[in-house]
Amino acid sequence: MHTLARSVILVCVAGACAHSGRGGAPAEYVAPPGPARPFSEVVKVGRMLYLAGQLGTDSTGKLVSGGIQAETRQSLENIKHVLVTNGSSMDDVVKCTAMLADIKEWAAMNEVYVTFFPHHLPARSAFATNGLVMGGRIELECMATRTRTK
Repeated sequence: MHTLARSVILVCVAGACAHSGRGGAPAEYVAPPGPARPFSEVVKVGRMLYLAGQLGTDSTGKLVSGGIQAETRQSLENIKHVLVTNGSSMDDVVKCTAMLADIKEWAAMNEVYVTFFPHHLPARSAFATNGLVMGGRIELECMATRTRTK
């Protein structure tokens, strides 16, 4: 039994090292366009893309009007743009996290959310927050694979 436990521990440690940047693909950190911000817009690791959260902001950086559904639509359009720019698409999204200013808007958000994933629904977590940047109603972040690595 002790030998089995040691083997499991060694496999776990070896796996963690392979994903810590020492043996796996190097991470590429892509800054968001515009003024300097304290985060990356996307981090590329091998064929994976890890996107920063997206608010429902338009090209000027202002929240769109219209409430949770309009902000959800714009947030997903922003995600779609980041994905396409980095060799991926909405069809390649595998996981999303939805942060809502009010969990009572969950159903209204879902009405828009599902229209962006006609072929499959990614795994997802959703939770309510105690306020979002700029007074937003929703922030969405996603992880996706990519078909192009350049």
